[in-house]
Amino acid sequence: MIRLTRPCNIATLALSFFFLIAFPFFMAAQMENSPKTANRHHYTLKIQKATGPIDTDGRLDEPDWQRAQAAADFWRVLPIDTGYADTRTEVRATYDEQHLYFGITCFERDRRANIIASLRRDFVFGANDNFLLFIDTYNDQTNGFSFGASAGGAQWDGIQADGGTVSLDWDCKWKSEVKHYDGYWIIEMAIPFRNLQFKAGVKEWGVNFSRMDVKNNEKSSWAPVPRQFATASLAFTGTLQWDAPPPRPRARLSLIPYVATQTSRDHEHGHEEAPSLDAGLDAKISLTPSLNLDLTVNPDFSQVDVDEQVTNLDRFELFFPERRRFFLENQDLFAGFGRDGLRPFFSRRIGLTNPVQAGLRLSGKLDEKWRIGLLNMQTGTQEAFPAANFTVASLQKRVFTRSNVGIFMVNKQLTIDQEKIPEGDNRYNRVIGLDYNLASADNRWTGKFFIHKSFSPGEPGRSMALSGNLAYQTPQWFVEGGYDRVGANYLAETGFVRRRGLHRTALGLGYRFYPTSEKVANHGPSLETEYYFDPSLKRTDEAWKVAYRVVFLNRSEAELNLRQQYIQLLSPFDPTNSGGDSLATGNEYFWKTLEFNYLSDGRKLFNYNVGISYGGFFNGERFSVEGTLNYRFQPYGSISANFAYNNLRFPAPFRDVDFFLIGPKLDLTLTTRLFLTAFVQYNEQADNVNTNIRLQWRYQPVSDLFIVYSDNHLPTPWDVRNRALVAKISYWFN
Repeated sequence: MIRLTRPCNIATLALSFFFLIAFPFFMAAQMENSPKTANRHHYTLKIQKATGPIDTDGRLDEPDWQRAQAAADFWRVLPIDTGYADTRTEVRATYDEQHLYFGITCFERDRRANIIASLRRDFVFGANDNFLLFIDTYNDQTNGFSFGASAGGAQWDGIQADGGTVSLDWDCKWKSEVKHYDGYWIIEMAIPFRNLQFKAGVKEWGVNFSRMDVKNNEKSSWAPVPRQFATASLAFTGTLQWDAPPPRPRARLSLIPYVATQTSRDHEHGHEEAPSLDAGLDAKISLTPSLNLDLTVNPDFSQVDVDEQVTNLDRFELFFPERRRFFLENQDLFAGFGRDGLRPFFSRRIGLTNPVQAGLRLSGKLDEKWRIGLLNMQTGTQEAFPAANFTVASLQKRVFTRSNVGIFMVNKQLTIDQEKIPEGDNRYNRVIGLDYNLASADNRWTGKFFIHKSFSPGEPGRSMALSGNLAYQTPQWFVEGGYDRVGANYLAETGFVRRRGLHRTALGLGYRFYPTSEKVANHGPSLETEYYFDPSLKRTDEAWKVAYRVVFLNRSEAELNLRQQYIQLLSPFDPTNSGGDSLATGNEYFWKTLEFNYLSDGRKLFNYNVGISYGGFFNGERFSVEGTLNYRFQPYGSISANFAYNNLRFPAPFRDVDFFLIGPKLDLTLTTRLFLTAFVQYNEQADNVNTNIRLQWRYQPVSDLFIVYSDNHLPTPWDVRNRALVAKISYWFN
């Protein structure tokens, strides 16, 4: 048993606070001249303008492809990052006035079939043989674009931010063709310049190429990337060297109208809606080559995937990610402020209770160092929820090599008469703040430091939040430390803040061994600690996790960990979250849990992951099993099932409970344009069975027809709670 005395707790808090304040200034002084792993100009691909037409047919038989320079000799990244890759890849590039072209030849080591999990756009990178490219059009090693294709011909596209994180919720119109030959396959891409944002007159872009040979368990890249980092990291790019500055794209306007019809019935309350017809419009306008304006009028989000249900045994609100596309593009300029569990802006607060009437989003770069973001949404009134206007404004500046500083404001303003505001609602709520995102040139040092303040009518003070997190990572070591302080009255109504009125410290340490083995890629221990204190520095929560993880060369993973937890309840809590007896405020609980997790080889047609845990849980005991079973019938999709079983045992007078959750799912990708998803979710804790069936036909690039059916049932008796049927069609006009 590990117990810390209060003086030690306060010492840890003080050390973390000093670490938070002092270290960023030390790092800032050191980072500007921090060396990269390899000089970007050591890897240069020259690109020349095409002299004739390029037909995107997957053949590479035009004369311009024959004279184009090839980027070859890829470096191995995984499972080890030493030496050249065994799987050969060659990349060529050319361009004309309208398009940037890439021709990729992916050689095969043997005649085994490619692994293709599905034909869906924006496929899972690690589950499909594929090729991706990453373009740093701004030369800031932070923001860019990614394009790619799988061996099955499915497209991948995304926008990059925060040093290389790829957001796949960005789509654009571009063309690709994949053809297979004896011993190799070819990808040919045509990317319109109008879909890229870049500074005019620049003759060099950062670029890197990544090949995922899943069946041989090898990931490789053209410019070398250390194995602890994703190949999408823009810290490790080569150079795309133009023979002349790429043609400046003309201003573009894209219109995306939609028409939708739906019918629904609420059986529980005896309410039925007659079939209705609705319409709306999205518009995308390029104000400059690097600054876009998006407009939406009467948006419809009926085709968005529903959330996967979970068994909720937590004391605080659960986080479910945003899935609506309008809120996801360039989201780092809006939702990127703060950290997980302490976000001043969370877009799911908008439009889920009230319909969105209209909105706009301005985002992009003003010049090489400055980025801007402006989001404004207006909702209507819905029953007890008053109409409101939501605004997010941000300004970000790049500092040093890859770091940035940003300021923001989030404003929620009710747009109804003062006398109509429901009791308990604030007429307005605002949050302003300053964030510093740290990233060293070699990507080993990363961190985030911020200070935020909220404003509401009658604000009594203690309405600030500050936080700092710093991490250091090498192939062997991972070290991370963090500190938060959240005022008791810090209020972000349009954000996601799990807890208030606290100090929090967190420390983590891990080490990996890389043995010479025919079975094990790496293994090693890790330690994580987390403490919560109330405003008077009295400990309320303490958590320790000691783990050992093994990663095998066949792509399977195993981890054994021991958790130890202490909690003092700050309010009454029902540990079953099902309407049972509650534990009293002030009670203290201490328990341990042993947990084993296993992830099987995802290359096999049948694969799975499972986690088993047993130990204490507040004043009782908990045994749980959860995971996913998956069978792939490539390339047309998979059938899977998420499951969770929780057995909770408590002393009298508390009741014992068993919670079972299962969610079978069928995912069919009949072609690269026709998809069917169907799943059923049974949640014993919520006493609900949910069905969702979604058909998507992409009849033109980024133009879709959706048909969605959903319902909810009581498990026993099999009574319908509600059901709905929606059809929606949209078209992208350039």
